[in-house]
Amino acid sequence: MVGIPAFNEEKTIAKVVLLSQKYADKVVVCDDGGTDLTGEIARELGADVVRHEKNLGYGAALQTLFRRAQELDADILVTLDGDGQHDPRDISNVVEPVRSGEADIAVGSRFIHEHLTSVMPWYRRAGIRFISRLVNNNKQSVGDAQSGFRAYSVKCLDKLVVAENGMGASVEVLMSARKNGLRIQEVPATCYYGGDLKKHVHNPVKHGVSVVMSIVKLVVEDRPLVFMGIPGILSLIIGALFGVWLLQIYGAEHHIVTNIALASLTFVLIGFFLLSTSITLYAIARLAQRTNGKNESGTSK
Repeated sequence: MVGIPAFNEEKTIAKVVLLSQKYADKVVVCDDGGTDLTGEIARELGADVVRHEKNLGYGAALQTLFRRAQELDADILVTLDGDGQHDPRDISNVVEPVRSGEADIAVGSRFIHEHLTSVMPWYRRAGIRFISRLVNNNKQSVGDAQSGFRAYSVKCLDKLVVAENGMGASVEVLMSARKNGLRIQEVPATCYYGGDLKKHVHNPVKHGVSVVMSIVKLVVEDRPLVFMGIPGILSLIIGALFGVWLLQIYGAEHHIVTNIALASLTFVLIGFFLLSTSITLYAIARLAQRTNGKNESGTSK
């Protein structure tokens, strides 16, 4: 099955659908609250169209396509963009690692054979490289963490947690896959920039900041005691030191230094907030893990 998230892509959706139908038994288009004829065109060409009543974002469209693939009992789900930047003729190449059992997720990379990619703006290249480095770890690294051209074994979709509705979903999928021990493999894929595609390019700064903030949020949610608890304890210690200093000055000079008092109070409040939030997030994460464990145990029986 090929899944295509699309938002106002009436100029390109026909070509993407027709080419994709040559390589898949089923093509599903998620019309993400568009205001043009994207959904109607795709439906007329024989695609299964799932429509959001309003624009929810790339991540929400991806979640819808994941659910649809499971409902249709597909073996493999391939996702690619509806704006024509991905070449559906690469589907066989992207699918191969999943079909052969070498990987659970295959990513069509724009950087393995860069001659396959038309001129990519330097700022996009730099941004993608930076985001990929943030996502990578020592066990598995991906050179193109923002590529939406991917193949998934549908059996692994239950293990993927996708909560981000925006573009951060692309990295959330990879982080969730690694956390669950899924195998990820990159393969070369063609990518086209130019013509009408320029009109669809997101603001690079806004897009980059959004994805980076998603990564930060995911990392904090995954290890709250490390990324919030430790800073919270340090903040409390600093607040206490300011408090001791304040008491020393008061003992010697019998007056309160307002700036030191405010600094002490501020650090103490921030520390309590960070520490309490980290403990709450940790407790929620533990509860979710236990619930998932019970559900998996019940399913296995």
